Amino acid sequence: MNVKNSQFLSIEQLQDQYLKQQKANSGSRVPQGMSFEEILQKQQAPARQAVENVRFSKHAANRLNDRNIELTDRQLERLNDGTKKAGEKGIRDSLVLVDQLAFIVNTKSNTVITAMDQTEADENIYTNIDGAVII
Repeated sequence: MNVKNSQFLSIEQLQDQYLKQQKANSGSRVPQGMSFEEILQKQQAPARQAVENVRFSKHAANRLNDRNIELTDRQLERLNDGTKKAGEKGIRDSLVLVDQLAFIVNTKSNTVITAMDQTEADENIYTNIDGAVII
């Protein structure tokens, strides 16, 4: 008996169609072996890039270098958050305190003007600011 099943696909035909479809969609697939954290960071990266991070003036960069201050990713994130909050409250030149670090930030230009360790500040007096954020 010779039956022709033209309306049904063989297993091989289905497999070929499936594999071709997988190859076409492979650009959007997550590579094997990535951790959940890596996948999450990859997905959140465009959103993070949309939020403008603070920049460091030449003076502030020199101060950080001279004082051997290295910011962790978490501290930088908190500095960005504090700067954003200061800007939302209408503060133009803000003191942002992160742990034992003090930053004077111009919120309009999103620029750190100077940076110091709070223990180095003379008498803990900060001038030329119109607000402060403690993060």
